[in-house]
Amino acid sequence: MRKPELAAAIADRTGLSRDKAGEIITAFTDQILAAAARGEDVTLLGFGSFCVRQRAARNGRNPKTGEALQVPEGRTVAFRAGKGLKAALR
Repeated sequence: MRKPELAAAIADRTGLSRDKAGEIITAFTDQILAAAARGEDVTLLGFGSFCVRQRAARNGRNPKTGEALQVPEGRTVAFRAGKGLKAALR
């Protein structure tokens, strides 16, 4: 499911317009992005958590040339499914 399809499903369920549902989705994702940029985790009870993780520096390889290179350390975001989401997938 992509964003327009999600907006249409939310609009159908809530009675909002598709444009308004799309704005809400954009606001939601912007807030998750802002929290991640600040290094904060976002937890949605029953659904899951978006967690900021530190990734250590490591050795890598350029797939095109095969040349070895050093990949610097950095931050990444991981998603951990909550109890409700796990139960829905069973």
